[in-house]
Amino acid sequence: QLERIREMRRNRDAPVDEMGVQKCYDSSAPPQVMRYQVLLSLMLSSQTKDQVTSAAMLRLRQHGLTVDSILQMDDATLGQIIYPVGFWRNKVKYIKQTTAILKQKYGGDIPRTVEELVQLPGVGPKMAHLAMNIAWDSVSGIAVDTHVHRITNRLKWVKKETRYPEETRVALEDWLPRDLWREINWLLVGFGQQTCLPVNPRCNECLNQDICPAAKR
Repeated sequence: QLERIREMRRNRDAPVDEMGVQKCYDSSAPPQVMRYQVLLSLMLSSQTKDQVTSAAMLRLRQHGLTVDSILQMDDATLGQIIYPVGFWRNKVKYIKQTTAILKQKYGGDIPRTVEELVQLPGVGPKMAHLAMNIAWDSVSGIAVDTHVHRITNRLKWVKKETRYPEETRVALEDWLPRDLWREINWLLVGFGQQTCLPVNPRCNECLNQDICPAAKR
């Protein structure tokens, strides 16, 4: 199943490949600023399409996206810039609170552990594992979002059906070799955006059609 999904994802032409979090930060910025931008794009990406997150990050970067510039910005301006990301009003609040904590407690950088990252307002486990991977180049766990959760349940990669992404993460990490952890999120998110859709999956286009427990044949 994995080999065939890799084959289907070979072209790297899903929204996550072109506009995912790993493409949203300024790679020429100082490392500390880059890591902050990674975290911010993850916060914006929750329940928001990659295209919308990417556009919001571009607008933010045009205003100079640093810890200090966000702290100096008033809430209304921040809201106007990030709109129409999902739950933008809440995200304005979380971004301001988290940025203040980073300034006070971490010298303007982001924490280096999942435990500290999930303590930040508006940062969940999936974001924390992705931040560790993209910002710190460290594999701390599998980042499970709705795509990974849905597809691993459809493929029966979890021993028994899981109800929540965090449950899925624990179930996957229990057996999936660690050297695959980094790849799984990117692989399955793109697959979920293009083929294994939430509603009406394109089973007839899927190379796993003959071996997928959930395939509509």
